[in-house]
Amino acid sequence: MRKKKINKMLLTIGLLVFCNVLYAKDEAVLYSFKSLSVELADKAAWAALKNCREKGYSVAVAVVDRGGNLQAFLRDRFAGPHTTETAIRKAWTANSFHQSTADLADFLKRGIIPNQVQHNPGALLVGGGLLFRHQGAIIGGIGVSGAPPGKSEKNSIDGACAQVGINAIQEEVDFSE
Repeated sequence: MRKKKINKMLLTIGLLVFCNVLYAKDEAVLYSFKSLSVELADKAAWAALKNCREKGYSVAVAVVDRGGNLQAFLRDRFAGPHTTETAIRKAWTANSFHQSTADLADFLKRGIIPNQVQHNPGALLVGGGLLFRHQGAIIGGIGVSGAPPGKSEKNSIDGACAQVGINAIQEEVDFSE
């Protein structure tokens, strides 16, 4: 009796292994993707900071790579202490949710996304977080914090400075392999 149970178990395990091998043949074992380099992240951060500075605002700027990891960070001399975490969270949120933080704030306000989204650890749904893209694929995010809100989340000053950071490197991104 015990031998039959062991044989059934071995047969079941064998079938599972066989099925997994068949399935694995259809799935790629490795894949590759593009992500923002540290050099371009730094260039984008400086462009955003300088733009806000020219407008008279002292801000913090964070840039994350495709995986949401901090690649570059700058905090202007008079930016408030809260701007550090806020900029990082804006960049991370845009990257993580594949959407600008201004759009996410609007979706939340209109009830398009559930209220719980704003309580996701690390998420911050206020304007100022945007995405870097290469051929439609997300390669990173940028977050700016410290300027006054502007007329709306969609038209935030932080978001405008973040866009300048994106524009500063977009040509290099577009023409990269």
